[in-house]
Amino acid sequence: MNGYTVKAIATQHSVPSLGYMLLEDMRPGRFNRERAIELGVPVGPMFGRLQRGESVEIDGRLVRPEDVLGAPRPGRKIVYSGDTRPTREIEEASRNADLLIHDGALADDMLDWAVETKHTTAGEAAALAARAGVRRLVLTHISSRYSEDTTPLLNDARKVFPETLIASDLMRLDVPLRDE
Repeated sequence: MNGYTVKAIATQHSVPSLGYMLLEDMRPGRFNRERAIELGVPVGPMFGRLQRGESVEIDGRLVRPEDVLGAPRPGRKIVYSGDTRPTREIEEASRNADLLIHDGALADDMLDWAVETKHTTAGEAAALAARAGVRRLVLTHISSRYSEDTTPLLNDARKVFPETLIASDLMRLDVPLRDE
């Protein structure tokens, strides 16, 4: 795909299932306006050409994009587990993800039921997020037993991973770009 890649991830549920990783392409480095001017590039369309990765000629001398652009910057990474037990495959796919959306169906005191039904407790999802170096975790596929109060799930998860939210219908999140 142009601009991003989608990869399927093996998951573990009572029926065949997959999770997904969406990975944006690397972004160009920051444009150094001052350096471009020092190299004689006039302000205007040539700036845009350099930012798009094209070289420009100034007084018979070639100015290349790498002369005025910083190191490439990562795109965003979002992982969606679907209904699943926590797996090594999800953890590896989630390594340094900006956002992990993971099954968090049950509170930690229901671990036996989570294992039996092939779901994940909030604490298990949080531990996976912490090990993977995720920036933010959203728990989803919440059991109806928590429809009036998701506090037990949030408390279990935030003990391990403070940057946790509970998904809600029509929820929207900003996933900021990183410069590192």
